Formats: sequence, structure tokens, C-alpha cells
Amino acid sequence: MTHTIYYTATSLDGFIATPEHSLDWLLTRDNDPAGPMGYDSFITEVGAVVMGASTYAWLGDNYDGPWPYDVPCWVLTHRNFPARDDGDVRFISEDVARLHPQLVEAADGKDVWVVGGGNLAHQFAEYGLLDRVMVSVAPVTLGAGAPLLPGHVELRLTEASRNRDFACLSYDVVKEH
Repeated sequence: MTHTIYYTATSLDGFIATPEHSLDWLLTRDNDPAGPMGYDSFITEVGAVVMGASTYAWLGDNYDGPWPYDVPCWVLTHRNFPARDDGDVRFISEDVARLHPQLVEAADGKDVWVVGGGNLAHQFAEYGLLDRVMVSVAPVTLGAGAPLLPGHVELRLTEASRNRDFACLSYDVVKEH
């Protein structure tokens, strides 16, 4: 069964990036990709990726090498980005409720990863389309920045573990009936 998952990291005070969009506070932390709630096992269950324009731009500015995902990726944006020839990246300005069935179909029984940011994840939650939030909490506070989730979302803790510097938490999204 396909789940739509917001998998990310946050500072202890709930920010996924600084006001300047920096992740330096995160990239210097000790983390085992093969450890509890690590990236290595998570990514094997992902069949489609969706992200916002700021996340996509950050990847372009900070990631060296070819496109990091082997699955289709949608970028929700009103900006004009150049086409890529190293991955299946689709630029759209569609409502997440209309896009979600395409994501699920492309995932082909695997999960849909909402890479970021928090505003995009919250849009999925508002439509009842977000199933899980998996967050690694770094031992740092930022005081300001891009919030993990910018609005009210009810969650139920399903897993808690430690991966070196991080407290790793997995929540199911409580959906109203």
C-alpha cells in the first residue's frame, strides 16, 4: 500500500532550514544512513518524489553530481527552471489534491516522499493526503527559519529511536473522519 510520507530533519525548535535557507546546521551532524530510520532503508521503499521549488533550488545550488533520485520527481513551482537530462523531473504548478493520484500511480505500490518543504507537506495534510511524518531531530536550535510544519496537524507517535546525533521519530497523521 502506498503511503505519502514527509521524511525530513528538523532543529530541536522545529525549523528545517535557517532564514537564509542554509542546512549547514544539519550537514555537520553524525548520522548513520543505515541506522534507525536512516535514509538507506527509507529510500528503497520510495516510488515517487515531490518537492517545492525552494527545495529543488537548494539541491541545484548545493548538491554536486547527477540527480540523486531514480524515481519520478514532481517539483511544484511557479518558477521557470531549465529542463534536466539526468533524471525524471517534472515541473508543475498544480494543486496537490489533483497531483496526488499521479504520484500514487507513479509510485506503483511504493511510497510517495514529500521531500520538502514544510509548506508543501502541510498542503498534503490539509487535504488528508499525508499519511506519515518521519523526522530526525538534530541537537541544535535555530531560533527562526522555515518551519517543520507551518500549521496544525494532529500526529500519533508510532516509533522513536536514536541514530547517533539524532532523535528519530515516526508519526502517523491522525485523519478526521
